[in-house]
Amino acid sequence: MKRSLRVSRKRLGAAVAGALALTLVAACGSGGSDDGSGGDATGGGDASGQTIQFFLSGDANQGGGFAHMAEKYKEETGVTVEIVDIANADLPTKLKNAAQANDLPALARVGGVDPVWKDQTVDLADAVDGKNVMMDLSAVDSDGKVLSVPTDVTAVGMFINKTLFDQAGVAYPTSEDDIWTWDEFVAAVNEVKEKTGATYGMAMDRSSHRLKAFVYEFGSEWWQPNDDGDWATNDETKTALEYFKSLNDDSFMPRSVWLADGDGNALFKSGDLVAYMSGSWQIADFSANITDFEWASVYLPKQPVRATNYGNAANVVVFDGDQSQVALDFVSWLYEPENYTELAETSGFLPAVTGLDITYSSHADAFDLYNQEIAASPDVVGLIKANDLKFEIAGLATDGDPVRDETVKYLNDEQDIDTTIDNINSQLSEQLGALP
Repeated sequence: MKRSLRVSRKRLGAAVAGALALTLVAACGSGGSDDGSGGDATGGGDASGQTIQFFLSGDANQGGGFAHMAEKYKEETGVTVEIVDIANADLPTKLKNAAQANDLPALARVGGVDPVWKDQTVDLADAVDGKNVMMDLSAVDSDGKVLSVPTDVTAVGMFINKTLFDQAGVAYPTSEDDIWTWDEFVAAVNEVKEKTGATYGMAMDRSSHRLKAFVYEFGSEWWQPNDDGDWATNDETKTALEYFKSLNDDSFMPRSVWLADGDGNALFKSGDLVAYMSGSWQIADFSANITDFEWASVYLPKQPVRATNYGNAANVVVFDGDQSQVALDFVSWLYEPENYTELAETSGFLPAVTGLDITYSSHADAFDLYNQEIAASPDVVGLIKANDLKFEIAGLATDGDPVRDETVKYLNDEQDIDTTIDNINSQLSEQLGALP
């Protein structure tokens, strides 16, 4: 059955666009490559027989959609798009090193625009013109140069081991009329854990991206700068972090995930974890690789705010060099409605293109649920995403992840909650300052 994503995409775009009166710095100049990996954006001619490299991360775990589309593109054009799937943690460094060695690939799928190679990107405006791409989530400089475009939308969500819930006879919300609170969720998960003998109740990925959704649900407005560049957060953030620490007791939540970078995905797939707070990108992986138990996507708890954290999952960039036109042609082809629909269906993407009907092969109800979560989220979620984009285009970034890293110290009893928040305030103020 077909599921239209028009409503939620409009909600996401409006939330980000409403906050995104972007006044962004312009890219200056362009790098080059003489190894055939980039290209002249004004080129042309028959590219059949050429090979371009496409650096990305996680394609194999998300249904292999890009590899599938590369095969289709070769059949249609004779151009080989070599998918180079690099570990997510290694991809930024790989691209930085390649930029410094003048050895960038033709294109890449990245988490954000890096100032190291920003000026070596090619304008994507013509490639995606008229394709209904969510430009609200694109990186566009003040001259209108489109540095990157989103490949898909992502949202934080909750998964449960449905087999364990059913075995324990414990109910969970199945409609928006019955959203549980965090207190109710914790009580339900503990009951399942006790009745089934599961080792742990819940895991959450060691990421401030996931933590954002959690604190939003307590009424947090995250961290924001004032006009002088001094960053702060509201009192609800402190309440949320204190609650989060109470869950990290090595019983309800395994401390290894946040304190030792343990793998929440692997724990959930082992069947010994009642619930897992991760996101929409896991659906394709779980659909293909969980066979020992039944799982389900369920509504995130609220306390008292209903919220997720959403935005562009990743972005395509094309690099300047001898093959940039070949790469631009591939990007333009990829975002044609028929081809992008096929990509979204193969990879299980929440689409970054509006107006499409996506038919998911399994767990279509889970994608509908994520759309509901996005639609129900407060405006602050879009505001924070818009702020992130402003700093990204300006080439401003933090050293590491202050929110995550200081929270880890708090969880490990290295500092108290007030010190944790003060440290985050100071680092964001020093490293980012006022909005560009």
